[in-house]
Amino acid sequence: MSRTLPVQKNEYIDVVFEDLTHDGAGVAKVEGYPLFVPGALPGEKGQIKVIKVNKGYGIGRLIEIHEKSFYRVDVARSESHKYGGCQLQHMNYEGQLKYKQNQVEQVLKRIGKLENVKVHPILGMENPWHYRNKAQVPVGERNGELIAGFFKPRSHEIVDTNESLIHTPEINEAVNVVKETCRKFGIQAYNEENHTGVLRHIMARYGMKTGELMVVIITRTRELPHKNEIIEKILERLPQIKSIVHNVNFKRTNVIMGDQTTVLWGNEVIYDYIGDVKFAISALSFYQVNPVQTKVLYDKALEYAGLTGEEKVIDAYCGIGTISLFLAQKAKRVFGVEVVPEAIDDARRNAELNGITNAEFAVGEAEIVIPKWYKEGNTADILVVDPPRKGCDEALLNTIIEMKPKKVVYVSCNPATLARDLRILEDGGYRTVEVQPVDMFPSTSHVECCALIKLIE
Repeated sequence: MSRTLPVQKNEYIDVVFEDLTHDGAGVAKVEGYPLFVPGALPGEKGQIKVIKVNKGYGIGRLIEIHEKSFYRVDVARSESHKYGGCQLQHMNYEGQLKYKQNQVEQVLKRIGKLENVKVHPILGMENPWHYRNKAQVPVGERNGELIAGFFKPRSHEIVDTNESLIHTPEINEAVNVVKETCRKFGIQAYNEENHTGVLRHIMARYGMKTGELMVVIITRTRELPHKNEIIEKILERLPQIKSIVHNVNFKRTNVIMGDQTTVLWGNEVIYDYIGDVKFAISALSFYQVNPVQTKVLYDKALEYAGLTGEEKVIDAYCGIGTISLFLAQKAKRVFGVEVVPEAIDDARRNAELNGITNAEFAVGEAEIVIPKWYKEGNTADILVVDPPRKGCDEALLNTIIEMKPKKVVYVSCNPATLARDLRILEDGGYRTVEVQPVDMFPSTSHVECCALIKLIE
């Protein structure tokens, strides 16, 4: 006989919030039944409306707060609190860091069964605002007027936004200039339901060290109406701009960028630095959106690698070579692997740009290429992994265990899969020495980590 749930859909109830989920929702329990409520904080009391019930958990909407958390802050000063990317903007920075620290410590114990691993205090930002160097803003229409902003949580409704507190002022200005210019010339917004209209997204990229700016106008149509007039107005209002790019995406898809990219004015790339390493950034390049904290994270990876100039290093999931090029400054030789061919092209270009000759890059899946290298007798003293959120592939972990590099430096964007993979490596003869959390994305629920793992000799 199935158990009757203690709450019903559309019911209004008073609850006490005990915890936060990994994606920043408040957790309340009714007779042991968990309810996840975005916007609520631990220690708060309030009224919720139950909007969804499943066998194991329910979803609620926060209606009223009766008792506020010490960590709650007012976010009404910006429209950006209404969109889905900033799950923790209603929590002060002290509270955010405490939550992220606790998240890392708890998953290491619960998932990784790692009770005695040293987790250092999280490295936060001195100024946790205006840190993102890239925006990709969807475009729509309201009352016949072009708008651009961000999607409301769990919807495709666009909130027209002129300022985001997590993007740099230069990014905010660039997006607004393109929006206002396209509005002035009557450019029609893309309609995803009918697959009609012109303008789909506005992208802006900014080099924090160089001050260089790129805008990318993404359309459904191969032609951008009033192209020359739009370019002229953008140049007039954004004198620091180095590149104006047109990308065409005529497919019915949620993917932002299409296959056809044309430089309308200026350069194909802008440049930026992470530490002393220079990077060329095109419209399609993957590049870390918070270079300030990226340097903090990579400095820690370099410290954990402990390079003397004699080591051979393999960098799995190397992307455009950011970690590889950091390591190459101290290592004898670095070999990077990445599945995206365009990223490897960027990695090779960035190595040449910096005069780095001891880094090689290969296209392919890490879990296929590295075992192949191992079978051919190519091993490494140190192996660095920076996998996607799903963590390392089992085949790669098994190869690491067989290859027996003295150290593994694991850079992670998901503490849960990090904990799972550390458990596998520990069972395979390694010891997790320490873990350093780094806050790369303030106001969101995401936390990065760098872990040092050593072979038990």
